[in-house]
Amino acid sequence: MNTAPTPRLALLISGLGLGGVQRTMLTLAGGLAARGLAVDLLVPDDRGPFRDQVPANVRLVNLSRWWLRAPVIRARKRRKALLMAPAIAGYLRRERPAALLSASHYVNLGALWGRELAGTGTRLVISQRTQLSVAITNSSLPLLRRRPLLAWMTRRYYPRADAIVAVSDGVADDLATVARLPRERVQTVYNPTDLDFIARRAAEPAAHPWLEDGGAPVIVAVGRLAAQKDFATLLRAFARVRQQRPARLLILGEGRLRPALEAQVAELGLGTAVAMPGYAENPFCALARADLYVMSSRYEGLPGALIQALACGCRIVSTDCPSGPAEILDQGRFGRLVPVGEAPALAEAMLAALDTPPDPQRQRARAGQFSVPRAVDAYLDLLLGDEAAAFRQAAG
Repeated sequence: MNTAPTPRLALLISGLGLGGVQRTMLTLAGGLAARGLAVDLLVPDDRGPFRDQVPANVRLVNLSRWWLRAPVIRARKRRKALLMAPAIAGYLRRERPAALLSASHYVNLGALWGRELAGTGTRLVISQRTQLSVAITNSSLPLLRRRPLLAWMTRRYYPRADAIVAVSDGVADDLATVARLPRERVQTVYNPTDLDFIARRAAEPAAHPWLEDGGAPVIVAVGRLAAQKDFATLLRAFARVRQQRPARLLILGEGRLRPALEAQVAELGLGTAVAMPGYAENPFCALARADLYVMSSRYEGLPGALIQALACGCRIVSTDCPSGPAEILDQGRFGRLVPVGEAPALAEAMLAALDTPPDPQRQRARAGQFSVPRAVDAYLDLLLGDEAAAFRQAAG
């Protein structure tokens, strides 16, 4: 009889706030635990909207220390991630997991430093979730301090990881360039998408009256009201669409640009045709009933909402931004791709998509390429290395 202990894996994220990294890492943690592994989810603070979504078979570990709870640190998430290193080291010495997986650049650096402090030799896999070059350029730190510092830190410390993962080929290419890594050192593993969960939530009642009133076509967009998502261009494109045919635009998300976007809606005379009800805990019931899903982002890593739209059977129009959309949509076979920031091209694609018969079954089949089992298998190999095959055999 096999008496080998169950391998323990640790997943490290920046917290339980709203975000794509949190959602996908929670999904991955649950998928790994479902394979019979002992899984710990490490966070610097266990408060946040996603706390209730931590899978029941995953142990939540709060790394909080007084220096992480200080208000000035709470205001600077990147500093908090870096200052996690001593707490990570303590966890690694105490629990001795077989491997640690971290997500996003500052958290990756904290994990690298924490392992060095621990001296345990724990296998460490770091994952890059967005374009590193964009993260450097868009940092809120002053220019002269920011660009050399983050670039230098990644170049110095990233090579010390046992394995490096990117969520798309575009992110991998960018990371290899910025961090000066051999491209073959960066492996692409697409984020896991829980297709069964999406199907269940998509069947729930519609969250907005437009989605079931039988009126003009409803175009849905999902994302933070932030510059990255470029809803300003979407609104300009939608105004052009409205000149050609009746349509309504439903933007699900919240953020600092709400006042500016609401002013733009009024300026364009779209008040009765645009709704921005805020963050949607269940966007899937909207996606499943939408006539069209549109993503207008300036940049992404691997946009989860685009995969979710596929899983809901949506027709899709997306900017061909760096990176992810072209990979998800197979260079345009599963949705129209348009240049970033070009409202006329976006409007033209939206009009063409609305005139194209939907094929929900084909879209859902494409979403299967981003399933949880595929991601779990890939991460098992990365985290357990040569022991992955033995674990699979023992687990049956």
